[in-house]
Amino acid sequence: MLSAAPTTPAEYWDKYKPYRGEGDQPRPAAGAFDWTGLPGHGPGAELLGTPVTALDLGPAEGENAAFLARAGVEVTAVDFSAVQVERARRFWDGEPRLTFVHAEACDWLDQEDRRFDAIYSTWGAVWFTDPEELFPRITARLAQGGMFGFSHREPVIGQYGAQEMGGKWLEGRESELRVLRWQYTAEQWTDLLKRHGFTSIRAEVLPNPDPAALGTLLVTAQAPGSDQHPRMAA
Repeated sequence: MLSAAPTTPAEYWDKYKPYRGEGDQPRPAAGAFDWTGLPGHGPGAELLGTPVTALDLGPAEGENAAFLARAGVEVTAVDFSAVQVERARRFWDGEPRLTFVHAEACDWLDQEDRRFDAIYSTWGAVWFTDPEELFPRITARLAQGGMFGFSHREPVIGQYGAQEMGGKWLEGRESELRVLRWQYTAEQWTDLLKRHGFTSIRAEVLPNPDPAALGTLLVTAQAPGSDQHPRMAA
C-alpha cells in the first residue's frame, strides 16, 4: 500500500484523481472530447483534424482517449501513474482501439518508433513536463501534417515557467517532494513552439463561465516543417 503521503512524483499522481467520492467509482462519460474540464464548454476533437492514430499524454481517467477510440481512431494513452492506468484500463476494458500504457512520457517517446497523426494532452503530461525535454520528442513522433494540441489551467499572472505543485495529500512532506508544472501565457507557448519548429500555432485562453474562476489555456500546432492539413481518415 502507498504511504499516507507520497514520496515520489509517481506516487503523487497515484494518489491524485478528480474528486467524485471515496471507493470505486463508475466510469466517467465519454460523450465528447473535453479540453477544459467543464462539460459542454469549449471546442472538441475537431481541433485535431480527423486522425487515424492518436497519442494521449497523461490520460488520467481516459475519457478523451475513449471518445476518440469510439470514433474509430487508434489511440495509445500513456500515463505516469500506475494507479491511474489500472483504473483507466478497468473503465474502458473492451474498447478495441484503445491501449493504456504505464510509463513516463519522455522515456516512452524515446523508446517508441511509431508516428502519430495527432498527439494531445488535456491538463496532462504537457503541463507537468519540461517543454525543452518534451517538445523535441513530440516532433519526432508526429506524422507529416500531424496536429499537436494541449490545454492547462490559465496561469496566474506572474507565475510562469516551472511552478511547484501542492496537494492535501503531501501532509507536511513538501520539503521531501517537488512536483512541478510548466505553465506559460499564450504568447510564451507560441514562442516556445516556434522555436521547436511547429507551424500554424494557435494559443488562447478560454474564459471560465464563472467569472471568479480561472479559464483554460488551449494550444494547437502542426508538425514542424509541415504546412499541409492534418492527415484525414480513409
